Amino acid sequence: MATTDELLAANLHGVFGERDAVERRAAAAAIYTDDVRFVDPEETVVGPDAVVAKAAALLDGAPGFVFADEGPTYLAGDRAALAWTFGPEGAAPVARGVDVLTFRDGRISEVLTLLA
Repeated sequence: MATTDELLAANLHGVFGERDAVERRAAAAAIYTDDVRFVDPEETVVGPDAVVAKAAALLDGAPGFVFADEGPTYLAGDRAALAWTFGPEGAAPVARGVDVLTFRDGRISEVLTLLA
């Protein structure tokens, strides 16, 4: 079973930061529940396929951009949070946010993305 830190990293880098569609889908299959919910200011999507499509659309719209962890992880019961940045590799980020993940049975059941 993956650790909380491994699940946080896999969500940010293995799904949302992964540009290879096959690798992204494999990461999602390994870490999300079948009914995972992704919530951000734009919309709520449900299911691993919808989350993968959300990640793909984000990356397709931002060629050369990368995600980076920003600070420590925070833990509380079945939830954890990780701050991140997003922007051109080697340059100042253009976006900042925090992902709050909820876990169930060793997998991610919800991703709540808060934007700065």
